[in-house]
Amino acid sequence: MSGIGSRLRQERERLGLSQKIFGEIGGVEANAQGKYENGGRAPKADYLSRVAERGVDLLYVLTGSPTPIQLENLSQLEEKILENYRAMFKEDQDAIRRLTTTLAEHSATQNGKSKPAFPQT
Repeated sequence: MSGIGSRLRQERERLGLSQKIFGEIGGVEANAQGKYENGGRAPKADYLSRVAERGVDLLYVLTGSPTPIQLENLSQLEEKILENYRAMFKEDQDAIRRLTTTLAEHSATQNGKSKPAFPQT
């Protein structure tokens, strides 16, 4: 399984939803959802629009590239964290990336969700 179906599954799991619930959100039955995820069927635009309203990153699903975070949407705290990160030596930035990846994976596990869908680079 690869491509759109795989990424659609990753987004569903990131949101912590079952195939049945996710299919209902998209307006399809669970078996159709399963076919989308295994590549047996291609989702239609109306389905994609409905799941996008629930937080699915459509750019990622369709292209494999996550939607970039718009800097104007950052809180003041997030801006300060980014400013501090950019002021660090590369080795310290690498350590911060490893730490935040580990913490995010731990949080996802504690919440009963899978690992974050997007790799940390």
